[in-house]
Amino acid sequence: MDVRQFDGAVQRSKQFTSRPSNEELLQLYALYKQATAGDVSGERPGGFDFKAIAKFEAWEALKGMPKEEAMREYVTLVDKLHQQYA
Repeated sequence: MDVRQFDGAVQRSKQFTSRPSNEELLQLYALYKQATAGDVSGERPGGFDFKAIAKFEAWEALKGMPKEEAMREYVTLVDKLHQQYA
């Protein structure tokens, strides 16, 4: 995966004219984090911060996925969402 393709997809994801669904946004977040930081680190958020918990769990579900694969899946997802939300 060419890092420039990934960086371009990151920029395109910020240019959607309408908002993707929460599920789609969580998937984008998790793939981005896996591609840039690798496996999830730290402890699962507690309490009533449901947004932080959902983000943590989405990222945690990708544990073990290689960064290159996460980049490819991120680019593919942005391309798909760009058709719907750009």
